[in-house]
Amino acid sequence: MDKKVELLAPAGSLEKAKIAFLYGADAVYAGTSKLSLRTRAEMESDSLKETIEYAHSINKKVYVAINIYARDNEYPEVIEEVKRLSKLNPDGLIIADGGIVEIAKEYAPNIPIHISTQANTVSSHGANFWRKNGAKRVILARELHKSEIKGIVDNTPKDFEVEMFIHGAICFGYSGRCYLSTYLANRNSNLGDCAQSCRWEYNVYVEEAKKQGALMPVEHDEKGTYIFSSKDMCLLKDLPEILNMGVCSLKIEGRLKTTYYLATVINAYRHAIDDYYLNPQSWKPEKYLNELLKVKTRGLTDFYFNDKNNQDIQDYSGMQKNIEWEHGAVVIDTNEERITTLEIKNRLQLGDILEIILPNCIEPYNFKIDNMLDYDTNVSIEYINPGKEEQKVKMRLPIDVKPGIIIRRKRTAI
Repeated sequence: MDKKVELLAPAGSLEKAKIAFLYGADAVYAGTSKLSLRTRAEMESDSLKETIEYAHSINKKVYVAINIYARDNEYPEVIEEVKRLSKLNPDGLIIADGGIVEIAKEYAPNIPIHISTQANTVSSHGANFWRKNGAKRVILARELHKSEIKGIVDNTPKDFEVEMFIHGAICFGYSGRCYLSTYLANRNSNLGDCAQSCRWEYNVYVEEAKKQGALMPVEHDEKGTYIFSSKDMCLLKDLPEILNMGVCSLKIEGRLKTTYYLATVINAYRHAIDDYYLNPQSWKPEKYLNELLKVKTRGLTDFYFNDKNNQDIQDYSGMQKNIEWEHGAVVIDTNEERITTLEIKNRLQLGDILEIILPNCIEPYNFKIDNMLDYDTNVSIEYINPGKEEQKVKMRLPIDVKPGIIIRRKRTAI
């Protein structure tokens, strides 16, 4: 381990970027306009500028995605976007299309080029091709076995960076290149508008060859079957091996995820990575996994990292796991008397069990609500429901907290 690995997190907004940095991300990646693959998580120009300036002020990094595959009629817009980003000075441009790589080299030579996972790089030959054509970093396809990842790292120059995904949703299509959404919903996943059709409920029928038109249902329950829905990738247990491979950056998927999800997942990986570097002999994954299991998933899988023939990838139930906890509130500010203003995210009432997710500690601070004050009148209240607009409440918390801290709520009584 010559250099400490980068923890890279998603940022679909300025707020999410600040949460990501608060909970330990070294860098974030963001999309902008329709030229990235998350149109519903785009940043406006001012927000992106502010995000980059904020990140640089605290010695963090921002990578910006322009990872569509562009048609000829889209290149004028691509050129203008690259020119604009050149002035904003992000720390990297995430690109999949070779044509856009050429545009970036011409109009933004000051910004390093990162090759998107959408380019499906699965070999050292592919990685070296991109390096020779101006890339500083390649983001590997998610479908690789650990031996293949190690082979790519070992067979590319030391100054060429290799990034890999360690956590988040897996696309049923190959590295996200899928046409199912376009076919079923007229929303093109490769232009940033995926309807996640692979998560839908399907009824499946078969036709006997000699009885055409006589459809017989494949067995399923009353909910249908979720034949395309993948589990979520989680390589936390494999961190020791990954950290010794020589990859430069570990990426968490999820620009559309909530701040609660980001705080929990980033915090878990931040402490898992730091604790391993500090004392690898005593490192165990359980306490970090316990935190990851407090956010909703479709189940967890190591995908093909350990086994190229892994069959434990699909989630046929369609049921979300880990629903015992939910986002409770986010800290807005605290006064000298430790009366804290919270923006609530779900119903809170006296007696609820809350946990404060602490950036400097893997174990959250657990407590029971025994006081709440109406935000406007300072009158004691027993419960509060979230409204259509942001809803605030005051509460005396048992420990000091700072703005941006995320608080989770236990959905069932202990």
